[in-house]
Amino acid sequence: MINPIGSDTLNPLYVDDTVQREALIEEGEKLPSLLVSSATAANAVMFAGGYFNPLTGYMSLADALSVAQHMKTSSGQFFPVPILNLVESSEPIAGAEKIALRDPNVEGSPVIAIQQVDSIETISDEAMALMTEKVYATNDAEHPGVAAFNAQGRIAISGAIQVLNYSYFATDFANTFRTAVEIRNEIEKRGWSRVVAFQTRNPMHLAHEELCHMAMKRLNCDGLVIHMLLGQLKPGDIPADVRDDAIRTMVRLYFAENSAMVTGYGFDMLYAGPREAVLHAYFRQNMGASNFIIGRDHAGVGDYYGPFDAQTIFDTEVPDDALEIEIFRADHTAWSTKLNRVVMMNEAPDHNKEDFVLLSGTRVREMLSQGIAPPKEFSRPEVAEILINYYQSLSAA
Repeated sequence: MINPIGSDTLNPLYVDDTVQREALIEEGEKLPSLLVSSATAANAVMFAGGYFNPLTGYMSLADALSVAQHMKTSSGQFFPVPILNLVESSEPIAGAEKIALRDPNVEGSPVIAIQQVDSIETISDEAMALMTEKVYATNDAEHPGVAAFNAQGRIAISGAIQVLNYSYFATDFANTFRTAVEIRNEIEKRGWSRVVAFQTRNPMHLAHEELCHMAMKRLNCDGLVIHMLLGQLKPGDIPADVRDDAIRTMVRLYFAENSAMVTGYGFDMLYAGPREAVLHAYFRQNMGASNFIIGRDHAGVGDYYGPFDAQTIFDTEVPDDALEIEIFRADHTAWSTKLNRVVMMNEAPDHNKEDFVLLSGTRVREMLSQGIAPPKEFSRPEVAEILINYYQSLSAA
């Protein structure tokens, strides 16, 4: 199996020893504490599961700036985006060497992690703007990722963490949430050697399904890991439980047995386009995938990124020795009325736009809200039924 990044084995930061964890939970109730942002709590879950291997905690300002500019920490460790614990005020933890981080996404705000305090630094407006521009390629406050990043505060608390739970992900998505360690173990249990991963924050329509089949066939893969984001999204995105139902139904009906694994991870979407594509590849290598599908406008939003920027960044900015995982570069896929099958549009040079079954996201949402299933060339009827029920429940509310 492919090696994790930066070490021979994964080093998840979840405290697995029950006695030690219970002692830390008790200690955490007595420590100075901070209610952290949703992003910081989700990042704790990613540390816990091994996805951020080999990082051991939240970055200092120097490391964050270095990562933003060069995709390397000050010590030279590759990482594509800053991972910061940003707060508006550090007064509640003044003078503390160790603090408790409280989860804003769970009722009662329980302690999700214990953090060693290495530094408390105030980030200047100039430094914040630099990191924002480098990661998101814009400082536009209308960009949902930019808005979320800049809303967290300007005080960065760095230091190693010990994670005590998986927030709401392990309970709300018990059948889907998996750590990188668990996915590696499952891949080994299934006897898969070559594995391709597919990232999604949306339900999968027929074109997505066929893209996964194409990648598996062309790469001669033993298996596919459909890895869906379970964290916070922007308004209007379909909730994780609905996506989960739609994707599991598709896999059950249209994939061979033991060929596809449906999993999810606890991370808040950045919508950072190219930089987030690199981060997604980073996650997938750590969870054991040898290949990762990156399609048109991967992790993008609006018109902030070019359609293939998320692919070309691997040629222009990612150091050659940074990642072992291989990228499967995909174009937009759609049903060809000439060939009566789904194709990548760049592999059909004799086609015009009219030769493809294409529907905008807005049009699909309108149809589903009206109880109309998209054509079978666009969406599996069983998937469409799940989405129709969801959209109609919104209308009835």
